[in-house]
Amino acid sequence: MAHLDPGAFAFVMATGIVSTALRADGSRPASRALLLVAVVGYALLLVAYGWRLLRWRQRFLTDLVGPRGFAFLTIVAASNVLASRIVADGHVLLPAALLAFGALLWLLLGYGIPIGLIASSRRELSLDQVNGTWFIWVVGTESVAVASAALARLVSSPALADVASVLWAIGLVQYLLTAATALARLLVRPVSPKDLIPAYWVFMGAAAITVLAGARLLELPPDSGLLPRPVVAGLSLIVWSFGSWLIPLLLLLGVWRHLLRRVPLRYETGWWGIVFPVGMYTVATRELGRVTGTSWLEAVGRGEVWIAAAVWLLVFAAMLAGFAGAGRGERQPRSEA
Repeated sequence: MAHLDPGAFAFVMATGIVSTALRADGSRPASRALLLVAVVGYALLLVAYGWRLLRWRQRFLTDLVGPRGFAFLTIVAASNVLASRIVADGHVLLPAALLAFGALLWLLLGYGIPIGLIASSRRELSLDQVNGTWFIWVVGTESVAVASAALARLVSSPALADVASVLWAIGLVQYLLTAATALARLLVRPVSPKDLIPAYWVFMGAAAITVLAGARLLELPPDSGLLPRPVVAGLSLIVWSFGSWLIPLLLLLGVWRHLLRRVPLRYETGWWGIVFPVGMYTVATRELGRVTGTSWLEAVGRGEVWIAAAVWLLVFAAMLAGFAGAGRGERQPRSEA
């Protein structure tokens, strides 16, 4: 508990978005099962984070204002991914509560973490502190836009539609800035295999959720929102194209990391940072194709659903195996020094 990963809510994000993908594909029983897993995981992690804050406050705060502080925004994204999934079933009150909680945390963490990094007297004046978790800043912003647009469509709320439009635009600019910073870090500074943690897949995941937020805006009535529909559609397609281009690059970096530089494939919380982008790309591709009438995009998204489900199962099995291995290790008697 003392060393709980700041980005542990990526498990809920990944499970929630794969549940969404399965529901859109018509696999309702599997979707509901994953939704239940996501809700239970969300509740348990809230308790765990609260306990860590109370019991190990200094470690918690050190993580919060450190280079991986943006990983705490997985709480925001998890809340809104769940809200969006539950809205799809026609519910209002629970998604509204999750959206309100996620939006409040987005305000606190979305401003507090960058200010903490800027104001810290102990921070490194180097690009070396930049890592893949910084893209969760974008994911958190766009998750509020996605949930707001989904709820606005269900309850016919112009105010929520406007909020979704503004946050989509903010997240788009955040993505451009973060992408430029991350690419500068990778291209300009030396990179070791261990630096390429799975969280860099959120580079693509942040693009995918930006596309999904744009697709949700395009689903709203023509007189809703603040942005012209052709602008939203065009920019969403551009971001989708860039996110698609990133996939082979990330796969090749994985080959370099694990096959050529022989970094062991061991389970870590960051692996959920791969599942979430895969699931989000699936949903975003399908939804962008559907709302723009681009049949081949919709077909691509539909064909990727079971890839996302298979990746989720693989990482979930690795997580259970990791927990079992850790439990056996704890039960073994320690040797005398």
